[in-house]
Amino acid sequence: MTLTDTLTASLEDYLEAIFHIVADKHAAKPSDIAKRLKVTRASVTGALRSLADKKLINYTPYDLITLTQVGEAAAKDVVRRHEVLHDFFVDVLLVDEAEAGTAACQMEHSIPKGIFDRFIQFVDFVQTCPRGGNKWIKGFSYQCDHDSTQQNCEACIHECIEEIRKRKKMGGDKKVESLTLKDLKPGQKCKIVKMRGRGEINKRILEMGVTPGSVVELERIAPLGDPIDVKVKGYHLSLRKDEAAGIDVEVI
Repeated sequence: MTLTDTLTASLEDYLEAIFHIVADKHAAKPSDIAKRLKVTRASVTGALRSLADKKLINYTPYDLITLTQVGEAAAKDVVRRHEVLHDFFVDVLLVDEAEAGTAACQMEHSIPKGIFDRFIQFVDFVQTCPRGGNKWIKGFSYQCDHDSTQQNCEACIHECIEEIRKRKKMGGDKKVESLTLKDLKPGQKCKIVKMRGRGEINKRILEMGVTPGSVVELERIAPLGDPIDVKVKGYHLSLRKDEAAGIDVEVI
């Protein structure tokens, strides 16, 4: 059982709000929280006392609010659930951004960890399976827009098999250019093929359950090339350029 399992949905909302405000301003005020969540100052005061009692925030009346180390970890868990659900609704189900955000807020509090982990595995599968990926998502989009059911599954499967055969033939005829995570551009997604690096970064990634086959999205590259910010399984990681160069990938 994680710490967030003992929190109510309301307290998770407050913790998530504080996390985002602190990320922007380094500290939060009760007025900032009230404005973000559209609640009264009295409601905020009660929630802050509860979070402080659980050692999740540093709080005293009339002072700035920050997260404790335990509180930051708990907040990141809530934010991760929200982002994974939101991205699935938008990128796979093609739901409107605002509607996806509302649904993610409602579901993030109730999804059990075991189901959530399976959910992430399913998202990775959809994005990397030869019969899935972008073509599968585009096909689903067409069906939603035209209110119809596709009748050409046999032709679709045949096309996928032919595409796989062509890839294998190309791989046999010429050397396929290898890519590493540092070669990607912001917004691109890839599948981890091999991790050649050693040390703390590999340990940190493996502790998050990231292994060959995982889907990674490159979010941002610093102006000077370091660090590289990526998102994988809902986690946000910052990697040095040389660390990213040790991760072989395949663009999806």
